[in-house]
Amino acid sequence: MTALSPDIGADDTSISPPAVEASLPSAFGIWPGLALTAAIAAMAFALRQIPYVSTLSPIILSIAIGMTFHNFVGTPALAKPGVAFSMRRILRFSIILLGLQLTASQLVEVGGTGLAIIATTLVATFLFTVQLGRLIGVDRKLAQLIAAGTSICGASAVIATNTVTDAPDEDVAYAVACVTVFGSIAMFAYPLVPDLLHLDPHAFGLWSGASIHEIAQVVAAAFQDGRSAGEFGTIAKLARVTLLAPVVLSLGFIAARQARHGGQSTARVPLPWFVLGFIALVGINSVVSIPDGARSMIATVTTFLLAMALAAMGLETDIRKLYAKGLRPLLLGAGAFIFISGFSLVLIKTLM
Repeated sequence: MTALSPDIGADDTSISPPAVEASLPSAFGIWPGLALTAAIAAMAFALRQIPYVSTLSPIILSIAIGMTFHNFVGTPALAKPGVAFSMRRILRFSIILLGLQLTASQLVEVGGTGLAIIATTLVATFLFTVQLGRLIGVDRKLAQLIAAGTSICGASAVIATNTVTDAPDEDVAYAVACVTVFGSIAMFAYPLVPDLLHLDPHAFGLWSGASIHEIAQVVAAAFQDGRSAGEFGTIAKLARVTLLAPVVLSLGFIAARQARHGGQSTARVPLPWFVLGFIALVGINSVVSIPDGARSMIATVTTFLLAMALAAMGLETDIRKLYAKGLRPLLLGAGAFIFISGFSLVLIKTLM
């Protein structure tokens, strides 16, 4: 019987620990990362059962938990593929599903004047924020993210816009923090002023829907002035959310045009085609009656998937890089908030 060669034993043990670690993610695929982002999203939903914390959306809580985990514990290498999958594929799918929360009839309820106020405010705020960012020295990509989050629909708009801008994760986290802070300020401040500003429930609801950042913040603020104001504020906000699609598509076309002019004709055109899925589902939801129970379940699933995507963003965000950006982006967020509040209010007082 032939003895085993020493070389065979050496070959069996020649794989170094780093090589073994590097092979683990490919062996387990995306599942560890998906499990981690899902666990963080579930934790965010659970935390909303705590008084006062319930005013924050699971999306916001998820990115905060993800950032805390990444900076104090560390995101495991095993989870990286799944985290990347959550930031890209799950994000796009959840934005498509947002279309099932909107209908064309909601736009009709807002009325021509209301829609004009919402659209004008959105465009003016976006352009103002980008220009102000240029003047005070905020990076263009970060300024666009803050502009989108302020002018359209908060964190959802930030992450949707980033599919075009392709900014660093720290920029996304900073932009989400800005819209959360100033949207929360609006949520508590707006209910204090309708009498002072002589706004009836319809006008107050429109003002809330046209200028407050997150849907949850709009609901919390508008219903403080009564059911009529709350319902109309929610509808106005949803009408504003429908403008997410044309804004992101427009930014994609602009980015593609700049790439061509910059000699990058072979570069992949950064057009967010998944937004077309969002538009398609708005159309389907406008003509097909979805049972209330199914609609509620879809809304919860959509929010959970968005929370997973934001958890993934947090798991890739370094707080030290956020700190290094300084206060200028925060000042930009404050300026954008003051502009959208004041500009929309002037339009409402003038036209309504």
